[in-house]
Amino acid sequence: MDVTQYLEIFLDETKEHLQSLSDQFMILEQEPENMDTINEIFRSAHTLKGMAGTMGYKRMQALTHDMENVFSEVRNNTIKVDSKMVDLLFQVLDALEEYTENIQNTTEEGTNDNEHLIKALKDYLEGNSGDSATVAPKAPAPEAAPQTVTDAPQTDADPAKEKWRDIKLGDTENTVLAEAVKQGKKCYGISVYVQESCILKAARAFLVFKALEEIGEIIVSVPSAQDIEDERFDFDFSMILISETDAETVKKAVLNVSEIESAYVGELEIEVPQVKEEVQVVQIEETVKADAAAQGAVAKQDKKPAGKPIVNRTVRVDIEKLDSLMNLVSELIIAKNSLVSTSTQEGMLTNAVFNEQMEYLEGVTTNLHESVMKVRMVPIESVVQKFPKMIRDLSKKLNKKMTLYMSGEETELDRTVVDEIGDPLMHLLRNSADHGLESAQVRKERGKPEMGSIFLDAYQEGNNVIIEVRDDGNGIDVEAVKAKAIARGAITEEQAENMSDKDIIGLLFLPSFSTAKQVTDVSGRGVGLDVVKSKIESLSGEVDVRTKLGEGSTFIIRLPLTLAIIQALMVEVGGEKYAISLGSIQTLEDVDPNEIEHVQAKEVINLRGTVIPLIRLNEVLDNESTKSPDENLLVIIVKKGDKLAGLVVDEVMGQQEIVIKSLGKYINKQKIISGATILGDGEIALILDTNALL
Repeated sequence: MDVTQYLEIFLDETKEHLQSLSDQFMILEQEPENMDTINEIFRSAHTLKGMAGTMGYKRMQALTHDMENVFSEVRNNTIKVDSKMVDLLFQVLDALEEYTENIQNTTEEGTNDNEHLIKALKDYLEGNSGDSATVAPKAPAPEAAPQTVTDAPQTDADPAKEKWRDIKLGDTENTVLAEAVKQGKKCYGISVYVQESCILKAARAFLVFKALEEIGEIIVSVPSAQDIEDERFDFDFSMILISETDAETVKKAVLNVSEIESAYVGELEIEVPQVKEEVQVVQIEETVKADAAAQGAVAKQDKKPAGKPIVNRTVRVDIEKLDSLMNLVSELIIAKNSLVSTSTQEGMLTNAVFNEQMEYLEGVTTNLHESVMKVRMVPIESVVQKFPKMIRDLSKKLNKKMTLYMSGEETELDRTVVDEIGDPLMHLLRNSADHGLESAQVRKERGKPEMGSIFLDAYQEGNNVIIEVRDDGNGIDVEAVKAKAIARGAITEEQAENMSDKDIIGLLFLPSFSTAKQVTDVSGRGVGLDVVKSKIESLSGEVDVRTKLGEGSTFIIRLPLTLAIIQALMVEVGGEKYAISLGSIQTLEDVDPNEIEHVQAKEVINLRGTVIPLIRLNEVLDNESTKSPDENLLVIIVKKGDKLAGLVVDEVMGQQEIVIKSLGKYINKQKIISGATILGDGEIALILDTNALL
């Protein structure tokens, strides 16, 4: 059976269960006797074990099996949850995540058996059970019985259970068995009983077949392999096996599969005929093998390395959104048919009819666009839900007390944006944990609670989503940043004296800039904030910092809702058309050339008490303005954080909804161009990145 076709589903569901386990472990640490949490962990471990077993990932299955056994005892009040157990559970979670990552990259789980974790889990079972003989029967876990059976194998002394004795063998099967005995092999009859609590009995049967095929050859099964695959059997099945191993090895191979209650193995007595034609036997063997394959028996096959599975390329969509999308596509087809019908009628298409049809078409396409945008939107929850565990790990590693508070996880963003913001947010949170929060002793001396607080808040504001990462730590020491920048040669002492606090804090975003006194595995290499700035700006977003020494810092990320389609202002500079995102535009101003002043040899205007620098786009874009120097300037005031600038253009053509097309690597060195769009008349207009311009 080729299970690679189910790999993508397996990975998606495994990641969901691992995230669920992570969330429940966090709750368990605070509420060790919360039975709802304990039951949820048991269910997730049980499901994960079954999924891993079905896919043939034995190491993953073994680890989750032992974790499930521990929680079986916890549910039974035989074992109490303590902090040591929670630490162990998080290590198990890390190991399961490692298996999952290996499977995603190579389709194989790797060779790490994690024996130390399995031993630690078993130590919990043995150390807390007191009397293992009394604990085993009480355990409600489906695996309790097979575990006991495996440890103390039963005898095959119950003829009523040995249903393999009732299998009727034909001449063909007898011939094959006789030839096997002649070759020195043994023939076994096997009856397997699956636990009645088992949900996926066909999957368990499949694993039994697979285990036996590794040590021998199955000649016949009752029910047939096809019936077993289709779950058309009760809770037992029997088979005849040819193998070179002993009966005990055969039994262990069966009982190693979870949720198998018992197995009865007996050796068949086969009479070997005196004369046998070798060719005939080979032909019969081939026939039997072909029959078995036709019945759907699990054949042993060489594993071929599969290509890396494609994951994270899917979006879960509410069925109502898809219904809306289907209705709009239907409307679009009606509009098209109406236009075709009208154009084929006698006479010219009148303006009135044409305008009416175009209005209808425009309405449908606008609604279609909105619906598609909604389909692309996903909650940022998928990114932020892994951070509580990360903060817990950092708390242990840095020996600091800290708690993460999150809000707005349901805030939606374009899928392409959500996929990219994980790293920036991770760097900001690690920065808050390491640089921001003080040690418990220092916090106590400053009159703060020993437990530091980190906040991650997300909310929508107009056409943007704001994500804030803040802490109640030390804040940014501007003087320390200034001293480090001077020491590195990033700025001179003279420049430092004239820089505002905001500009000095901006130096933190320079590549390789760090104020850490020593490099650790958490921070100190100066790659964090540099990554944050470059990644956020590549998403047409911006980062702002607010800080107060001794009270804490806030990093504010502003991101566009979507990267695919934006509202833009179309402008003309030197006869060429450009697009500027409306999200960054504040106002349009008509400025008299006489109002232009110079500060440090740069052009500025005083707009209602605010000094704003001018950027002449024709100079930046290296083309000649179509306006004479005496004419009033058309200035677009744009904003990035607290900064304002005036972009001087020749003409404003109006607002338009544009589809952004990436320019790939063609002009990736030119940061002020963020993409291009195709206009209605077929012309191409470049999209200007105002963040880069400022």
